[in-house]
Amino acid sequence: MEKWLSQEEASEALGVRRQTLYAYVSRGLIEVRPDPERNNRNQYRGEDIEAMIRRQKMGRGRRKIAESTMSWGEPIITTRISTITHGRLFYRGREAVALSHEASLEEVAGLLWEAEEIPHFPTLPALGDPPPGRARSYAALAIATAEAMPSHSLAPVILMRDSARLVGLLASHMADLPAAEAPLHLRLAQAWGCAEKADLIRRALVLLADQELTSSAFAARVTVSTGASLAAAAMAGIAALSGPMHGDATRRVQLVVEDALRSSPETALQRWMATGSALPGFGHKLYPEGDPRAASLLATFTPPPEISALITLVRARTGQEPTIDVALAALASHCALPGDAAYALFAIGRSVGWMAHAIEQITAGTLIRPRAQYIGPEIARAEA
Repeated sequence: MEKWLSQEEASEALGVRRQTLYAYVSRGLIEVRPDPERNNRNQYRGEDIEAMIRRQKMGRGRRKIAESTMSWGEPIITTRISTITHGRLFYRGREAVALSHEASLEEVAGLLWEAEEIPHFPTLPALGDPPPGRARSYAALAIATAEAMPSHSLAPVILMRDSARLVGLLASHMADLPAAEAPLHLRLAQAWGCAEKADLIRRALVLLADQELTSSAFAARVTVSTGASLAAAAMAGIAALSGPMHGDATRRVQLVVEDALRSSPETALQRWMATGSALPGFGHKLYPEGDPRAASLLATFTPPPEISALITLVRARTGQEPTIDVALAALASHCALPGDAAYALFAIGRSVGWMAHAIEQITAGTLIRPRAQYIGPEIARAEA
């Protein structure tokens, strides 16, 4: 449960006068809300105050600031693509949840890429082996990377065209897409045999398109900052996404969900907690009051009762809300999608964001090259 402080508590915690606290609020540094129990009084968001205290303790030392950026810390890169503000995700100033009500992934790509025309993600000839899924999509991206031109010399119109082609390439190898001009979510639904559920797939893709500076978006930016191709950026992005602490969290969530479907939510939760590992798919550092993407998607269909019971049980035991990974697992079960379709949806949707970050980084024209602080054995001194 999120913590809110009174004006006196907030001022004392920060060590500032009331006027200074009000100045922080006016600058958007601290969120404020009316006190639900006391008239004419306000409450101040505890997480914002804790963040300000951390910054005060850190001071302006460059080393401390740099260290803090590497793990859910201070912003490291300026971007106009997306941001998370007070528990809500925005794509270029427009709320992602609101966009998911009607927009297609193509329309969101046009927004994130600042394209003059809405792009089309083509169905491309797929490699014969292996079957649709991760291995085939990774192989296709590797081939595209080997054949692609460096990115820094390409005109904007070519960057847009190549970005759309790469999203289509990834989707064409994650699923056996039909050769059609229809929006991507319709082709995916047809490929997975759930044409009547196409709108749910559309919503999921839009909600997954970007999320500020994720590990995979950063990997894509670092790669393309060297002048490497957009295909190389997509390859770097999907490599980072494949980790269990990022996009492949969907696989761990599905293990818990499948256990709940086979046995019971109570048994599944007990088995996972007995491992000593954090329960995947619940609680998100950037969404302390709950992942709005998950809440929005779960509200559009009726999850299997076992999954609903699992969500209720975890909420009661831990106070944590489901993340988008749980919503994807529930969607996959509801639509009877193939085994790895949740990850495929994540990768396809997020590839739009990778291309947006790559294009923004190319436009910036700077090399991302952080420095490392050496903490190893003492350096041997040369003898005189």
